Amino acid sequence: MAKEGTLYKIEGNRVRCLACARRCFIGEGQRGFCGIRSVKDGKLYLDVYGKVAAAHIDPIEKKPLVHFYPGSKVFSFSTFGCNWMCMYCQNFDISQRRRAEGEELSPQELVDLARAYEAEGITYTYNEPAIFAEFAHDTGVIARKYGLFNTMVSNGYWTDELVDYVRDFLNAVTIDFKGNGEEKFMRRYTGASGPEPIIETIRQLKSYGIHVEITDLIIPKIGDDLDAAKKLLNTLIDVVGPDVPIHFLRFHPDYKLDYIPWTPVETLERHYKLAREIGFRFVYIGNVPGHPYENTYCPNCGKMVIRRDGFRILEWHLTEDMRCSYCGYKLPIEGKLSKHAFEERFEPVFI
Repeated sequence: MAKEGTLYKIEGNRVRCLACARRCFIGEGQRGFCGIRSVKDGKLYLDVYGKVAAAHIDPIEKKPLVHFYPGSKVFSFSTFGCNWMCMYCQNFDISQRRRAEGEELSPQELVDLARAYEAEGITYTYNEPAIFAEFAHDTGVIARKYGLFNTMVSNGYWTDELVDYVRDFLNAVTIDFKGNGEEKFMRRYTGASGPEPIIETIRQLKSYGIHVEITDLIIPKIGDDLDAAKKLLNTLIDVVGPDVPIHFLRFHPDYKLDYIPWTPVETLERHYKLAREIGFRFVYIGNVPGHPYENTYCPNCGKMVIRRDGFRILEWHLTEDMRCSYCGYKLPIEGKLSKHAFEERFEPVFI
């Protein structure tokens, strides 16, 4: 079901892909770095259009998005391939397979599935959605007609053209930094050039009113430097302001870095305190179920207004318009509390 892409231009006898910051220069019969965008008869094709590698019903908090339609169910799906080569990828069996394979499902069929499972939104995730942007776009446009929102989980290694392309259907994005965005780390462990394209993507998304939350995977020994974190956080607060949620995620051994231990909780707590000192009002620790820093606290009175355990909401102390029930301070949380908020919401569709 390969389909001609939209995000490309012709340069001489080759094609310049515009889907991600690599801007691959692809010759006839060749594929880009991601492995699923190829050139045939002088045109660029998305080889995984209509091919789904995995699909699942998730809580939106798993993305993690905690300030966007809290407690909602999302229909998550992916294709194969990726524009990075992260050595610790927990979805490496999906992302590092550069093949045009998968369950054949059209954009309309995906939306129908999401509605059948009573999902409130669709999330493009598990591998990098930038590389299958045309498939996501066609699905997202249909989804919005049925009142579903659209979110992405991304490394943010985008182009200006991609941001313009997705803005007509995308509602929210989680941008995931790795190792505090340190250039040396990124080049060695992800194959990306550095954080600059990601910062620019975030700047543009915010300018279009798309909800953004930021994660940073803290990997012990190789990607946990506090000076690097301070540099990144100072840049981010200038770009997004103090109200954008920042999530520091605990690393667990996987793929080619299975010899590195879990991130010590104390390391995550040091990053949390640094972000708070810099001025971010909503900072979270992820992958440590039951930790107090999973919760949301009112920046005005300091009271806990949302208590979580992992991806579950256990307590809710906000009014319908997202004001603190104790002091009336309005928190920057978009949407409304889902009717599914206090349910167990894990359900595989297929993998």
